[in-house]
Formats: sequence, C-alpha cells, structure tokens
Amino acid sequence: MGKFYAIKKGRKPGIYTTWDEAKRQVSGYSGAIYKGFTSRSQAEAFIKEKSANRTTPKNKAAVRPATPLKSAEITFYTDGGSRNHGNVAGDHVHADDKAAWAYLIELPDQQTVSDSGGEWGATNNRMEIMGLIKALTYLIEHQYNQKAILAVLDSQYVLNAIQKGWLAGWKRKNWHRAGNAPLKNAELWQQVDRLLPQFNQLQFEWTKGHAVNHGNVFVDELLNQTMDQMKKTAETPALHEQTSQLNLFND
Repeated sequence: MGKFYAIKKGRKPGIYTTWDEAKRQVSGYSGAIYKGFTSRSQAEAFIKEKSANRTTPKNKAAVRPATPLKSAEITFYTDGGSRNHGNVAGDHVHADDKAAWAYLIELPDQQTVSDSGGEWGATNNRMEIMGLIKALTYLIEHQYNQKAILAVLDSQYVLNAIQKGWLAGWKRKNWHRAGNAPLKNAELWQQVDRLLPQFNQLQFEWTKGHAVNHGNVFVDELLNQTMDQMKKTAETPALHEQTSQLNLFND
C-alpha cells in the first residue's frame, strides 16, 4: 500500500505520493504543515480541514506542534531512534540493533542544512543526545552560536536534563546520579555541558513526535533512511558510526 503526503502549507500545497516530491515542497519552508497518510481520502480531508479546527483551546492542557519564536533567527530540530530485532520486553539493546540520529537546521534566507549518522547497538536516548550534540557543534563551527536560536526536540529526556537542572545536578555529583549511581551516556552529557555555555540566545521547545511539525517529521524520516542504509559486516564493530551529509539550499 502506498503512502500519501498531504502538504497543507508549503511551496506548492497538494497531495504527493513520494517523500522526495513532498520534501521539496517543505524543506526550508518556514511554518510548513504536512502529514503522511495511508489513503488519498484521508490526505484530502487533511488538506480541506480548516486551521481553526486545529487550534487548542486555551483552557485545555495539551501540547501543540512547536512554532518557531518570532525572535529566533535560526531554528533547528533533532531526533534519535533505534530498532530492535527479536528483543523481548525488558531486554537490553543488542549489538546488531540499528540506531541513528538526525538534525535539520533552518538558517536565515531559507537555507537549510541536515545531517544524520548511525550506530550499532545504541539506545534511543543515546541517539537523542547525539542529535543535539551534532547540531550544536555545527552551529559553533559555522559561527552561528551567538544568534537567537530555537531548538525543537521531541525528547523529554533530553529537554528535562537541560531545563529541569538534571544536567547541573549530575555535574555536581561528578557525573553520577543520586546515590552515586552510574549515569548512562555520561560522556555525551559532558559534551552537552561544554557546548551549551557557548550559546547566549538558545531556547528549547518540545514538540510531539511524528505529528505535523515539519522539522520533526523531516528528521524522523532522515534517521530512518540512515538505518535503512546501514549494512553490518563481520568487520563492523558495535557502536560503529556511519554518517551521511545532506545540505539543502532552497531545495
């Protein structure tokens, strides 16, 4: 069964049957709105649906898709994911499980840059942190870190660590949790701790994963493409990283 991509707001709104066609309409387009469906009738209904019907009532405690702040000069999106094969509930990640991270950065003048990389035997949380690290590193290396930046993530694990002070608490405990318990991904959190102070106008916002936020959908598709392309050989060790670069300028 094919898939239908409904572009409600983009360069050319409409219904597309391939992701490559749909991506050209939304990549780098600020405020793009789109969603994938399994039937054309569902896609048509989404296109016709009035925006007012999608507004969350003020008195309802619900999370809406992220909207870039008016003051943000740059907005970026990150995501991480993993696939297990035959694992049972409560089992650990296996060495041959695929995992990947991805980011999309929307720069001024509708320029965008994205990147993705994979690891074997990595957890979803590890990939979420990696996506953030890679995006922050790119911004620093290209001297964008002093601009007003909005980071949009769907990982409450990563956001809580930064916004609720968990990161500072782990640092005070010499990168351990309460009771001196080991901190998973401690080396990655230390990198985050070194990167964040290099930004003076960085804000974070949560978005629901796999919804209608164009940037979040883009990075989810990108990291899944990375995992699709990962090929394990006898010489490929666990936690081996494979990276693919994609730069889009007014795509």
